[in-house]
Amino acid sequence: MKRVAVLGSTGSVGRSTLEVVAGHPDRLQLAGVAARSRIDLLAGQVAQAQPPLVAVWDEPRAREFAELTGRRDVLAGPDGLLALATHPDVDLVVVATSGCDALLPLVRAIQAGKQIALASKELLVMAGSLIMRLVEEHGTTLVPVDSEHAAIFQCLRGVSREAVERLIITGSGGPLWGMPAAARQAVTREQVLAHPRWRMGPKITVDSATLMNKGLEVIEAQWLFGLPLERVRVLIHPEAVVHAVVELIDGTSLAQLAPCDMRLPIQYALSFPERWGSAWPRLALTQAGPLQFFEPDTAKFPCLQLALDAAAAGGTACAALNGANDVAVQAYLDGHLAFTEIPRVIAEVLDQHVPLAHPTLDEILAVDAWSRKAAHDRIPQWSPR
Repeated sequence: MKRVAVLGSTGSVGRSTLEVVAGHPDRLQLAGVAARSRIDLLAGQVAQAQPPLVAVWDEPRAREFAELTGRRDVLAGPDGLLALATHPDVDLVVVATSGCDALLPLVRAIQAGKQIALASKELLVMAGSLIMRLVEEHGTTLVPVDSEHAAIFQCLRGVSREAVERLIITGSGGPLWGMPAAARQAVTREQVLAHPRWRMGPKITVDSATLMNKGLEVIEAQWLFGLPLERVRVLIHPEAVVHAVVELIDGTSLAQLAPCDMRLPIQYALSFPERWGSAWPRLALTQAGPLQFFEPDTAKFPCLQLALDAAAAGGTACAALNGANDVAVQAYLDGHLAFTEIPRVIAEVLDQHVPLAHPTLDEILAVDAWSRKAAHDRIPQWSPR
């Protein structure tokens, strides 16, 4: 029986994780859940699943949750999130929340020897070298939940790194793939948030529309699988049937195919190193249709190029990229920035950043804070309002 804590249980990945846990009551136990602020949804999850541990890391919302539910044992604030991630009654921590709030809990969970199922690509983008070094030092496991990296992880089972020629990360292209550049100048919020294949939160959907998510995934793959930038490639695959391809040195290619259902990679991460049966949908190859692959156009999607440039610069450049992107995307979602200005904000922040080659955790957090402020400072001059 694995005792599971879910950081970010009210998000799309968190909700899917609770479905997976509920589907395997003989193998998985929900030990704890955590959310930032969506306390109504969290209260419903707690009432249904009855986890013994609950954390709310926005302290005023934690007090509201306690009043709403009558629970007086709520773990509150950043310390509460740390307490849940390192609790002795937790075996496996699912990190399903994006942003830097989860970085310290992730680090402490690894240091406490917890197994990690990581759904937040941003944390490896910010601190991949540090995280993977800690995983090795503390003898634990980190299994990616992101569909592309989960696919690569599975393809690499039993394959030595010396046999790997290249990794191919696929992407549907998002909601704007194929749209002429002129049309993207006037793209609506509804178009940006209408992903053709996946149902995700607004932030990651915007990242999909800019192709920033593919750039972040390249950075993530470098750290997860120990390959240099030039051996990780992105291809646009609109059908979203093939989630990743591993090319081997003898000319063989291994691909992972599956429906667009996050419960599949989540279940694999929770069951690892085993593989369990499930009632989730199967892929019907006879209905998959022709499978197409295209080179991404970084001129039309400059955020992808910005991410690749940050990866090449190394060090804290990726943390600066992530922080600036977070702020720019949120400004767009809040109506304070035009969609086409997102890459401009990020580029200006990166132009001002001097990367640190081997940063400590404190230095990474400092660069994250600096990049967010720098991005905020650049938004008013381009506000569409």
